[in-house]
Formats: sequence, structure tokens, C-alpha cells
Amino acid sequence: MKFIVVLAVLVAAAVAGPVDESKNAQILRFESDNIGTDGYKFAYETSDGIARQEQAELRNIGTENEAIAVSGTVSWVDKDGQSYTLNYVADENGFRPEGAHLPRV
Repeated sequence: MKFIVVLAVLVAAAVAGPVDESKNAQILRFESDNIGTDGYKFAYETSDGIARQEQAELRNIGTENEAIAVSGTVSWVDKDGQSYTLNYVADENGFRPEGAHLPRV
């Protein structure tokens, strides 16, 4: 029985195909500032070309219109070497992404 399990694992590993290098990405930079219930901010960069930063703040504190407003940027490089950047805002008016690769409405 052990032989069959080991054989199955070896066959699965051989058939799995090439290793996705993004799974082996290293963290180059990481910053995090949790400012409590009023918001947060963080940023990171990885060795596979991904970078992201985001911040949030609580608006209209103590009112019935209290809401969190989030804004940020994420950038990455696709498999063909094309770079992309996505800027976004998410607040009481919804999620609003912007990027050169996105269609304009």
C-alpha cells in the first residue's frame, strides 16, 4: 500500500509541469501601520515585480454615515513582461479602479 502511495506522489510530481516562479517570490519590503479603529496603511514589494500600497481612514465617525474609505495602488508584471498599474478607491461611493489597461466608461 505504501508503494502505491509513493508511486502516486512521484507520478503527480512528474506530471505537474514547470514550477511557477511567483510562488517562490521573496518579500523585498513590507511596511504596516495599524492605527487602530481609525484606519490603517501598508505597503509591500516582492521579487517577482509586484508592489502594493493601501491606506484607509474612517470617515464621519459617530454618525449614521460612518464609513471606511480605502485607496491604493497595485502594480505587477505579466508573463510577457508587460507592466500594469491599478489605482483604486473604495468608499461610500463604491469601488472605482483606474488603469491604462482598463476600458474607460
